[in-house]
Amino acid sequence: MTTGRWMRQVAATATALWAVLAIGIGSADAQTRIKDIVDFEGVRENLLIGYGLVVGLNGTGDGLDGAIFTRESLVGMLERLGVNARDNDLDTANVAAVMVTATLPPFATQGTRIDVTVSAIGDSDSLLGGQLLVTPMIGADGEVYAVAQGPLAVSGFSAQGQGASVTRGVPTAGRIANGAIVEREVGFTLNQMETVRIALRNPDFTTSRRIAQAINAFVGGPIAQSTDSGTVRMLVPDAYRNNAVALITDIEQLRVTPDMVAKVVIDEQTGVIVMGENVRINTVAIAQGNLTIRITETPQVSQPQPFAEQGETVVVPRTQIEIDDDAEKKLSVLPQQVTLQELVNGLNALGVGPRDMISILQAIKAAGALQAELEVL
Repeated sequence: MTTGRWMRQVAATATALWAVLAIGIGSADAQTRIKDIVDFEGVRENLLIGYGLVVGLNGTGDGLDGAIFTRESLVGMLERLGVNARDNDLDTANVAAVMVTATLPPFATQGTRIDVTVSAIGDSDSLLGGQLLVTPMIGADGEVYAVAQGPLAVSGFSAQGQGASVTRGVPTAGRIANGAIVEREVGFTLNQMETVRIALRNPDFTTSRRIAQAINAFVGGPIAQSTDSGTVRMLVPDAYRNNAVALITDIEQLRVTPDMVAKVVIDEQTGVIVMGENVRINTVAIAQGNLTIRITETPQVSQPQPFAEQGETVVVPRTQIEIDDDAEKKLSVLPQQVTLQELVNGLNALGVGPRDMISILQAIKAAGALQAELEVL
């Protein structure tokens, strides 16, 4: 075999191998792990909230005369500590009433620490340098699940003088890393479940059915069934009996191709437009243009000739009017079933900006030519 022929065969083999790898990579990119698009029953967070006091502020706390709740909370706290301050005229600006929020992660055990966020609810100017006192954190059922306390980390600040003031960030909100200790656990036994429900984050009938098919193909039996667009019901097979965690671990690594509805999302406040891949346009003609009238006043001073016996100095108006009717803009026809790329290219060719594009898309939808859901934020 000659050297040239051998080199041509190697090049052909490499080209074919690259094509196979490209196809494999493309198909893998189009698929998504099940764990990234679903939530499993029982694996959920819980929201906690509490009311407390922040002390140690450098004169930036609540005014006790205006914030009655801060005054009553301070008096009540001092009475629990054996200090009678009910009849005294409290005058301090180093205390602020705050709301404390946190998220209890799933399966959090007693003694686990979680982060908390602290926000002022009175007229405090800043929480910088403050210390949160013991604050019970309650859930939706009214039970205490954690207790928070600790120094605040505030990223914002505020400074002012007699003639100017500067504020950066939000000085009336802070965060305490690992600031709460879990005191009560949320009872849920995952391994003892005989049926597991899978909830889709973006409900879709096609995606729900594909998930059920992927699970059945992996297990080798009809254990999963799509009950609706947002739920897949899965039986725990005998091989995973009393070990639902292992089943969920294996299932969430499976890959499926999520289906997506044709949708155009418009944010009129910012001018942002997001269009899905499946958006299609029927045959439609588009023309875009605005009438602009510009009036410019350039008055001139008219005065008599030197040494003239008659005449006076006057101001003579001079007005210039310009009209721009966008005559160079042409009527553009978009053919039937154009793709998203063709739609964007056509609108860009007309010189259409984001604001005008929003109006055009709404008009196309009103004409019935936009085969997609139009959502305006």
